[in-house]
Formats: sequence, structure tokens, C-alpha cells
Amino acid sequence: MQKAAFTLKQVCLLLLILFGTVACNEDTVEPQGGGAIRGTVLDAATNAPIPTASITTNPATSAVITDQEGNFSITDVNSGDYTVTVQKIGYKTKSVSVAVKNLKNSTISIVLEESTGGGLAPGKAANPSPESGTTAQPVNLVLKWKAPKANSSDTLTYDVYLYESGNTEKKLIAAGVADTSTVAKGLKYSTTYFWQVVVKDQSGRTANGEVWSFTTLAIPNARYLFARITDGEYNIYRSDGTEANIFQLTHGASREWWPLLNPKRDIIAYSSNASVEPQIYTMNLDGTDQKKITSVPVAGYHNQGIGFVWAPDGGQLIYPHYEKLYRIERDGSGLVVLATAPANRHFRMLDWTDRGNKILAQTIGTNINHSEIYIMDSNGANMTLLVEDLPGRVESPVFSIDGRSILYTRDASGFENTEGRQLDARIYRKNIDGSGLVDLSFSKPAGTNDLYPRYSPTGDKIIFVNTPNDGLGPFDIYVMDAADGKNRTKLFSNATMPDWK
Repeated sequence: MQKAAFTLKQVCLLLLILFGTVACNEDTVEPQGGGAIRGTVLDAATNAPIPTASITTNPATSAVITDQEGNFSITDVNSGDYTVTVQKIGYKTKSVSVAVKNLKNSTISIVLEESTGGGLAPGKAANPSPESGTTAQPVNLVLKWKAPKANSSDTLTYDVYLYESGNTEKKLIAAGVADTSTVAKGLKYSTTYFWQVVVKDQSGRTANGEVWSFTTLAIPNARYLFARITDGEYNIYRSDGTEANIFQLTHGASREWWPLLNPKRDIIAYSSNASVEPQIYTMNLDGTDQKKITSVPVAGYHNQGIGFVWAPDGGQLIYPHYEKLYRIERDGSGLVVLATAPANRHFRMLDWTDRGNKILAQTIGTNINHSEIYIMDSNGANMTLLVEDLPGRVESPVFSIDGRSILYTRDASGFENTEGRQLDARIYRKNIDGSGLVDLSFSKPAGTNDLYPRYSPTGDKIIFVNTPNDGLGPFDIYVMDAADGKNRTKLFSNATMPDWK
């Protein structure tokens, strides 16, 4: 019995050993990784080892530094392809590729070149042109500087930053340029600008230069205002009457047009859709201090923000908002309704004279060709029809200097379509009593339209726009004699919506 029991125990022990061995064999996984990246970092010029160089890899493993003999070792690296990057102050950063296999050593030798300045950051740019603090600079000018010293094996590049006085947001106007100059364009008049040159070397080290300044010139006496489209955007310009002296006042990506100089000649009103709906803004004569003064937009049938006008004393503006005619103070306060248009019509283009304190108002229906012109008191009372709804478009009413007559345009061909195309728009003069109708566009080139007439400050000239009737432009600004429409002379190309005060 004892022998049998002993034998049974032996059998059980053998079975346990057997099953345990099977279980271990099933769980065993062949070791992975275990590779290593080893190497030496040397100086390219002397072949001497470089100690304390920083070693990193991508994909990331361990970050190590070289020893006094320039050697390094990264162990327990999984198999795969790696980029090894070596950095050391005074040397150009270098990267090499290496393949690692399981349980294998991958050995590399990396040679570093000294960077510019013996390991120091590049020097600063110097000798600015214009000199710091210079005044009366043009609004388009070349900024220049002197490069710092660099050895023959290094290449320097420059970033140039510019910002206005009172505005801490820097604008990058040149990035990574190799030349020691760049152009600053579209600057504002009478404005101080600050600029800085950042020098970069091939190793990515930078040197921030001194902050220099200059002030742009004051805008010359320029009595003409107009809108011009460039690169698909309308902006506002001033001029002294010559193409050589044209000064851009607005620079937004939105549409800025319908500029009007205040009768006091101290501020300009204009329309902008910067806030989506067209609103009235004001700005100084040099384009600074731009302010939105309306919250109720300039809008209505076939109106994208045009038609408003200054009061004769320059203290207020009147503008159309659908069927309502509004008056607002020049600072944006005191909004009131002056008048309501006839049923199913909207106000559009306006004028206001101090001769009898009267207002002209074009009203228009849903059809762009159905318009007429009214005259009323400055408080909106006594609205009286002055120019009826004639065949062809009727628009752009303005008073003469003495207030006894008006100008307006009308398509003499009587052509009408839903897009509002005009074939023969002409400028007419008519007395406010309804008499004395005169065609001032009798010498207009065939196939063109005369638009947007206004009197000169002296009253002896009329400024206006002429454009081909195909709707493809260009729009050009002309002047002609107010008495008879003779002596048509072009002032500006690619220009529209003129004002002359």
C-alpha cells in the first residue's frame, strides 16, 4: 500500500512538471528591441572630439550628451529608421539618418561645422535709412540697413517688422529676405512708424535689432476726392488735380467709396461695408481717425451705401434708409427722421443747399429705372416733384452754387432693362422753377455715359464721370464748363464718385 501511494505521488509530480513546462513554453515571446545607436561627434576643421553635444532622435528615444571623447550611446532602441540630431553652441545643427536592427549596434560618426561668430548669435542690423527720427517721409519708401559681419560660410536673412505709433501690433513686411532693404507701401500720412530688423543665421539663431522710427509727410493741399478700384477693392483717394499727386486715404479690404468733404473742410465722410451693411464713416483729411458714426445703414432699393450728403454748415449729414430720410449729427448723435418717401418708393441720392435751405431727393421704386426727383424744405416739409419719372434712368441730383438750378443725369435713349443698363446717360441742368432745361453732354463721345455730376467750388466747372455704356469700364473723371458743357478734360483715370471742394 505504501509503495502504491509513493508511486501515485511521483506520477502527480511528473504531471505537474510536464504541464508547467508546457505553460511556460506557450507564454514565451522572443525578445524585441535591444538595439543601440552609438557614435562620435567630431569637429569638421580639427577632427577633434566635441564633448557635451546634445543628441536627440526622431522618433524620440533617450536624450544624451557626448562624453569628453565625443562619444555617445543610446541603448534599448527598437528597430526602425531614426533621425539623429546633434546640437552644440558654436556649431551648425546637423541631422543624420540611421537604421536600427534588433540586438544590433548602429554606429555613426557625425562631423559638425562651426557657425558664424564662433558660436555667438549674429550681430544686429545697423545704419538705418531713413535715419531714426526722420520726418516728412513718403508713404511708399525703401527701408535700408547695414548687415552685421558674417564669415564666408554663413548666410544671413532678415525679417522686418513695422507698426504704427499707438498700435503695438507689429506687421511683418518682409520675411527671410537676403537683401538689406525692403519696401514699405501704403503708409498713412502724418503718421509715426516704428520698424525693426531681426537677423537670422543658418543655425536659426536670431538678433533683434534696435527699434527705429520715421514720420510720414503731411498730405498736401488736395481738393479732389474720389473712389478707385484696385485689385477688386474700392478705396478713397485725394489729389491736387494731377495724376502725379494722388494720395490713398483708406486701405481696407472692405468697400470704401462715396467720399464727401465737409463744407468746413476739416473732415471727410464716406461709406464702408466693413461691418457688412453700408454705414457712414468719417476720417481726417489724411485718412487717420476713421470712425463709424451710423448704426442704421445707408440702404434701400438699388443702394449700396451711396447718396448721403453734408448739411451746408457741415454739422450734420442726411442719408437714405429705405423709405426714410434721416438726419444725424457729425459725431453720430441725434438721429432723427426728416421725411418719408411716397408709397412703394425709397430715398436714394440727396443734396442740400443753404440757398433757401432746401433738400433735393431722388426716390426710386423696385425697378431701378423708375426714379424721380423732389425738392423739399430742410425739415422734410413741402415735398414737391421737380423731375418726373421719365423713360430711362433719372438720378444724381445736385444744386448749383446759387441754389437756383440743379444738375441731374438721365439716359436720353429711354432704354430700360432690369439690370439698369444705360446707353446714353447725359447731364442736364434745370432751374428749380422747372424752366431752362439744358443738355450739357451734347459733345459726349457716342457709346458712353456721363454720371455723378457736381459743381466746382467756384461754380464755373462741373466734375463728373464718363464711362463706356457696356458696363465694363473704365470709369474716368472729367471736368467741363458749367455754362455750356464745353472743354471736356480728363483729370483722373480709373476713378469714380468725385467730390471737389
